[in-house]
Amino acid sequence: MRLLSIASGSSGNCIYIGNDDTHILIDTGISGKRIEAGLNSIGLSGKDMDAVFVTHEHIDHIGGLGVFSRKWNVPIYATAGTVHGIVCCKSVGMVDRDLYQIIHDKENVTVGSLTINPIRVSHDAAEPTAYRVSDASHSMAVMTDLGYYTDEIVESLQGVEALLLESNHDINMLQVGPYPYYLKQRILGNRGHLSNEACGRLLSKVMHDDLKGVLLGHLSNENNLPELAYESVRLEIDASDNPYKAGDFDIRVAKRSEPSPVIKL
Repeated sequence: MRLLSIASGSSGNCIYIGNDDTHILIDTGISGKRIEAGLNSIGLSGKDMDAVFVTHEHIDHIGGLGVFSRKWNVPIYATAGTVHGIVCCKSVGMVDRDLYQIIHDKENVTVGSLTINPIRVSHDAAEPTAYRVSDASHSMAVMTDLGYYTDEIVESLQGVEALLLESNHDINMLQVGPYPYYLKQRILGNRGHLSNEACGRLLSKVMHDDLKGVLLGHLSNENNLPELAYESVRLEIDASDNPYKAGDFDIRVAKRSEPSPVIKL
């Protein structure tokens, strides 16, 4: 299996996961041209995609969905609340209603040789979800846009061998930054985003010997820095009571506007 972050950040998100015979995208929040360039970098094209899974209806996750679906006629998997949000988003444009496939929390979906497990998260969207993706040999997960994590989320990530996890903001940068008070409270709240420190604490709960790669994703452009996210997460891991240290694992920061290194299992 491979995981490629084509783009991950507050301005747009698109993640590829696949194996030799099945290929999916998680979110299409960037232009079709950028999606295609990202896929081309690993020898694929939009025509190779078997499905798009959408986490939620915010524009940085669906901005390119209309163009992509109209060009490639790819099935779109999302919760009922998310589908409703997409349909109501005028900037997406017309999407063939037959492409929508409704998914439900804790009900696995099979696409080719991949099994996709939706994981409910808390975010200020209609019915947001994260995803764990597995085949017969390996498992990966993409988890962003969550205000906090629960024991259920920790359990859902046990055993994943590759993970893209939200490390959205530095709390101090956010608090002293230019955002209005209501927006700061939204981001810091239970339906907002994970801070660097919370990301590190969650990561420390799901580490295991076979964890091959971690990408820190969905960084805020205004309230975070790649170096700060990286060091803050590492400090949290080293301070935790698990038997591991941050240096035991390949941890990188997903790039905001270009493909990141591929994680291969």
